[in-house]
Amino acid sequence: MEHLAQQAVEWMKRCGVAYGDVRFVAEREQDIAVSNGTVQTLTDERSCGFGVRVLVNGAWGFHSSCEVAEAEIERVVRQACAIAAASALTASEPVRLAEVEPCRGQYTTPYEKDPFEVPLATKLETLIAASRAMMGEPVVLAQSFFKACETVKTFASTDGALVRQRIVETGGGIAATSVRDGQMQVRSYPNSFRGNFATAGYEYFEQMAVLSQAERVRRESVALLSAPQCPSGRRTVILEGGQLALQVHESIGHPIELDRVLGMESAYAGDSFLTLDKLDRLQYGSPLVNVVADATVPGGLGTFGYDDEGVPAQRTPIIAEGRFVGYMSSRETAPLIGRTSSGTMRASSWSRTPLIRMTNVNLLPQQGTLDDLIADTDDGLLMATNRSWSIDNKRLNFQFGTEVAWEIKKGKLGQLLRNPTYTGVTPEFWNSCDAVCGPSEWKLFGTPNCGKGQPSQTAHVGHGVAPARFRNVEVGVMK
Repeated sequence: MEHLAQQAVEWMKRCGVAYGDVRFVAEREQDIAVSNGTVQTLTDERSCGFGVRVLVNGAWGFHSSCEVAEAEIERVVRQACAIAAASALTASEPVRLAEVEPCRGQYTTPYEKDPFEVPLATKLETLIAASRAMMGEPVVLAQSFFKACETVKTFASTDGALVRQRIVETGGGIAATSVRDGQMQVRSYPNSFRGNFATAGYEYFEQMAVLSQAERVRRESVALLSAPQCPSGRRTVILEGGQLALQVHESIGHPIELDRVLGMESAYAGDSFLTLDKLDRLQYGSPLVNVVADATVPGGLGTFGYDDEGVPAQRTPIIAEGRFVGYMSSRETAPLIGRTSSGTMRASSWSRTPLIRMTNVNLLPQQGTLDDLIADTDDGLLMATNRSWSIDNKRLNFQFGTEVAWEIKKGKLGQLLRNPTYTGVTPEFWNSCDAVCGPSEWKLFGTPNCGKGQPSQTAHVGHGVAPARFRNVEVGVMK
């Protein structure tokens, strides 16, 4: 691939582009899903192709192909240049790129067991056993999941960059759905929406020990059918890791994407309330709220060596002691705020142009355990595992529902509550945070289904969090 990448660069130079890059990408994805002890999904898919992006007369052009051959490279380069020249006719402002030092190197996800080399029978045995352990009335759907992805990329640019990466991702989980008297309840592990994911090998799925959690998941799903409805009103709320990860994703991760802020990417899911005048001025949260976008943290689903502009992975401060201090940016957008690229440009495949995407947007830990936090709460709720969410186009007003909540009375967990929901306004909510647990409770959660762009792209991103407490939150808005 390196030889073909260099050929693509030569063709771009012959065409006189101001800048150009090429990505050769080979992908493999294995997906297994079991329902009520029976295999429902078993796929092993591969894809290979390349995409060329060029800058001509101050405008972008992009073209791609699944035919990886020398003659096709020339055609794709020329077509990308033609698209860029046409785009320049209507461009309002010419694109200017931040200077970066061209990188030459390699990166491979650290792992112990290649998930694609583990026998299929081994995976099926675990998944079927976990599903069967959750079966039996009133559980009507006992599901177990496994997924592994491998992405091999070769990137080269007219600036002189040449990098190769192999990213390996593994994950899965279980879920039990119970139904009785018109009531439906779900419990999931280790997170909702098919589980949890990381850049890691099969050892990550083994460490989940889904079979050992199956009986608890079933028991809680059934118990929710007869649990009291979560009450309404202003309450103190503790969010456990999985729910807090999605809260970070929706109310911090998306608003800090600089292309959304600048109106360059807004049609799919809106723009952002974080206009440029708020940088270094807005008190986003309380002094306990510290957030970074970190593509270097081991195991994060948003961890890599280089982004799809060849910029090295990095850790970027986003919120420091509650103050908003940084965006996720690209080579094109960073100069507009007087900064350099934060290395967050990624495409979902060889057939898509890169966009600014979350890496691992992490809430940094403070101190104490979840038990300590519960003991320090006189009257409140512990909410766990997302069930639903809604947030406006500016990422300001939101509502979340979780699978389960527990009442907290005088520092102790009380009864189970069903259908818990809470609502808020982003800066008000984060400013109400008065406690974040410590490093022992901090955990990475992987989100493999983050949508953005037109045509739509699905990104794999991560969030590291420890449980946190929020005061005076509106709870129970769903009747």
